[in-house]
Amino acid sequence: MLSEKVQKALNDQLNAETYSAYLYLSMNAYFNTVNLNGFANWMYAQAQEELMHAMKFYEFITQRGGKVVLAEIEAPPTEWDSPLSVFENTLKHEQLVTRLINELVETALAERDHATNIFLQWFVTEQVEEEESAGNVLEQLKLIGNDKSALFMMDRELSKRGAPTADEEVA
Repeated sequence: MLSEKVQKALNDQLNAETYSAYLYLSMNAYFNTVNLNGFANWMYAQAQEELMHAMKFYEFITQRGGKVVLAEIEAPPTEWDSPLSVFENTLKHEQLVTRLINELVETALAERDHATNIFLQWFVTEQVEEEESAGNVLEQLKLIGNDKSALFMMDRELSKRGAPTADEEVA
């Protein structure tokens, strides 16, 4: 059984993961409007991944006998100055999610909820990957600067990212 404190923290994270999906869908829409379909694909896959993360929290809360409380999702930004700006925001957002996951781990430890702590370790590892992935794209964008041909080459490369499957997310 979840303590009230852990249950609230898990529900807050479920909400944060859902917001992340909204944010990445908004970034997907931005890239679609500027005809960078590979970048749009990358963000769409990212949004799907975040929805799977939200569902992991949903399922864990119910599995532990807790109550899922769905909260209002804040509207994400819809405009950015450039692909570079989008990925600066993406990395900043992933760093925020890392902080939230770390705080959730601290809450689980303080409440001596070892099952929740074990559950969260997958997210701790996942956030290392998330920050690395966003950071790599950001650094490449910084390297190419205003080179439009390099931007289009990068767009083509990002179009290769496939959407995650539920089986891949469990591993």
